[in-house]
Amino acid sequence: MKPSTLLAAAALFAAAPLSIGPARAQQVSLHARTAADLAAMCSANPREPTGPARLNYCDGFAQGAVDVELRHAGATKPFCITPGTKREVTLHEFSSWVRAVPSRESDDATSGLFHFLAERYPCK
Repeated sequence: MKPSTLLAAAALFAAAPLSIGPARAQQVSLHARTAADLAAMCSANPREPTGPARLNYCDGFAQGAVDVELRHAGATKPFCITPGTKREVTLHEFSSWVRAVPSRESDDATSGLFHFLAERYPCK
């Protein structure tokens, strides 16, 4: 294939998504101040328009919080997550844990998550 033909083909492929039209993105405000807020994010329906954004927020929030907590904890870890643990499963369990006791809903999002993790994955 000639370089000019290859360049024209590449330009066509690059422009193709633009010709389909822009996707309608739904704006969503993501804040997790309380354990209930975070639990709602972590149990979002991925088929709803804002579901993937909420689930991604939950994953990122949890991973960032856990990384910082474990780094600051040093040798005395507040929880010991076992290898092979599925984040998605754990975060769904967190959502159920929050809803099971209404007083947990008003806990700070990070404190609630850490309390759950300490109960679910205690260090032995």
